[in-house]
Amino acid sequence: MTLFRWLTTAALSLCVVVVVFGAYVRLSDAGLGCPDWPGCYGHLTVPTEADHVERAQQDFPERPVEHGKAWKEMIHRYLASSLGLLVVGLFFLSFREDCPKRLPKVLLGLVIFQGLLGMWTVTLLLKPLIVTAHLLGGLATLSLLWWLWLGLPRAMPATPVSAREPRNEREAWAALGEVPRAPETPRGLQLAAAFALVLVIGQIFLGGWTSSNYAALACPDLPTCHGTMTPELNVGEAFTLWRGLGRNYEYGVLDNRARVTIHWLHRIGALVLSVVIVAIGAWLLRAGPEWRRLGHALLGALTLQAIVGVTMVATQLPLLLAAAHNAGAALLLLVVIMLNQRAWRSAQ
Repeated sequence: MTLFRWLTTAALSLCVVVVVFGAYVRLSDAGLGCPDWPGCYGHLTVPTEADHVERAQQDFPERPVEHGKAWKEMIHRYLASSLGLLVVGLFFLSFREDCPKRLPKVLLGLVIFQGLLGMWTVTLLLKPLIVTAHLLGGLATLSLLWWLWLGLPRAMPATPVSAREPRNEREAWAALGEVPRAPETPRGLQLAAAFALVLVIGQIFLGGWTSSNYAALACPDLPTCHGTMTPELNVGEAFTLWRGLGRNYEYGVLDNRARVTIHWLHRIGALVLSVVIVAIGAWLLRAGPEWRRLGHALLGALTLQAIVGVTMVATQLPLLLAAAHNAGAALLLLVVIMLNQRAWRSAQ
């Protein structure tokens, strides 16, 4: 169990890096820094020698070698591969009697599918549906690792409490006469937490769709969009998920009206989500000391994300702020997942 806990912590930490750095690679227009997969111009690393670069230019005449973008893409692939190895380790440890069984197996399947999405992101030339699915898959991997980590048993009392060793944490505390009691769950909290999670996932999809369609600057003003609160929309064009194969989606293919539609709906989603999160956070602050920390965490993550989002539009999308916006979305997702885990575990 000690090794399993260590691997889970390492995988969780690395997954945070992979998700945030992947957003940075995408936002710096390095998603096609290597036009092939899994290598880079036919090499395991970025070609640097003159003859290798010349050969790469011949093999990929439409995609000249840009070392900065290529190295960003390859570093992301190295990090993702390392994460995959850690998940494989968790999968094999899950066959031990004292380790969790189901989540490691689900994680392995998800990581394999993520690898396929990574390949299709390159081979299908940044198709928005694949890019957004790749983002959702990365955050799903992060979420499952977080849920797994939250469910692992914590340290037990160091001194033996009976002639035989306790089999679990609860038995150890029971032998001391101090069984920890779960905080009373406010009525309806499980449903509210699940609703908040659905809204967060939907907002992340809208954010990924905004980024993959290059619509982040479609509305350059706040709180209006091109001077109006109700811009002209084209929902059908904006949310056409499949546009066939063989098309290059780098820098986007939508007209300005479709991009405005995506951006504006992302703002509306952020407003709805904010109202729900503030309501749940205020509820938790009044629910008792056991829930107050979660309320503060929820409101803090939302405030941070809102500040970054507004500043990002006001300053015309600087790269680091855009990457921080993705990190903020991941943080808010993790807090909402913790709320769900605590609510359902406490009720049980």
